[in-house]
Amino acid sequence: MDEFELISRYFDRQQGASGVIVGIGDDGAVLAPSGDHDQIQVIDTLVSGVHFPADTNPADIAYRAVAVNLSDVAAMGGRPRWMTLALTVDDPNANWLESFASGLFVAADAHGVALVGGDTTRGPTVTVTVAMTAEVEPGNALLRSGARCGDAVFVTGTLGDAAAGLDLLQRNEENKFLTTRFLRPSARVATGQALSSLASAAIDVSDGLAGDLAKILQASGVGAEVDIEKLPLSLELCERFNAARRHSFALTGGDDYELCFTARADAVADIPGITEIGIVTESPQMQFRLHGDVVEVSDSGYRHF
Repeated sequence: MDEFELISRYFDRQQGASGVIVGIGDDGAVLAPSGDHDQIQVIDTLVSGVHFPADTNPADIAYRAVAVNLSDVAAMGGRPRWMTLALTVDDPNANWLESFASGLFVAADAHGVALVGGDTTRGPTVTVTVAMTAEVEPGNALLRSGARCGDAVFVTGTLGDAAAGLDLLQRNEENKFLTTRFLRPSARVATGQALSSLASAAIDVSDGLAGDLAKILQASGVGAEVDIEKLPLSLELCERFNAARRHSFALTGGDDYELCFTARADAVADIPGITEIGIVTESPQMQFRLHGDVVEVSDSGYRHF
């Protein structure tokens, strides 16, 4: 099976996709953006042994590759439209590719995203790059730079689950909820769209809450006070790990792909699934408190280099 047969058999499924004039099979895609919208472009690369264990199910690899891009779109309040895929595999056998394609399209179809092109190559390590195009109402893209003193700090969902799930996977231990939160994160696309005209700044929690919130504060020129006891934690995380471990996962673990955002509390009172965890301050410092006591938390987050 050569490259072109591989693409045709497993990835050419965009028939009738919205806004696709020319999709897979030509030198490039021809797309029809919605009129009077701003475009958002995001891209992420996942590498075996770096972003997921080497023995991860290929369906989960593909699902995660799409979800992390959807999460970036969500953090900017966008509506995802199209994506391209660059896939490097060392052994492109039919079973692996069938599983990979199934996970890819489960994640994409849930948000109406069409695969419109890409590239496949053979290499020593599984490497997956997804680039995604999204749209947003003019001027409504959420940025990291808009947080204002007096805004509240919010997060969606629960924190720390994905890092705990990865920890369990690496130790060959089981907890379906926590490991699924790592392997198949839920991108908060609908919440991001709802926040696009309400929040002042946003980011998705990919590298850890402390590190990602610090990026908002730096871009906005403000600080924040965060109450650790207010962090939303799942029952599964609390039952499996002690307080120190679950707080560590929630603050610095990363990979949750929840949204962290700032907004006036009354402006987002009707948004479901969010938790207020702190307040934006004028002083350009980030302070974490546990039951009123200031505690030291690393804000470095995950870094490749």
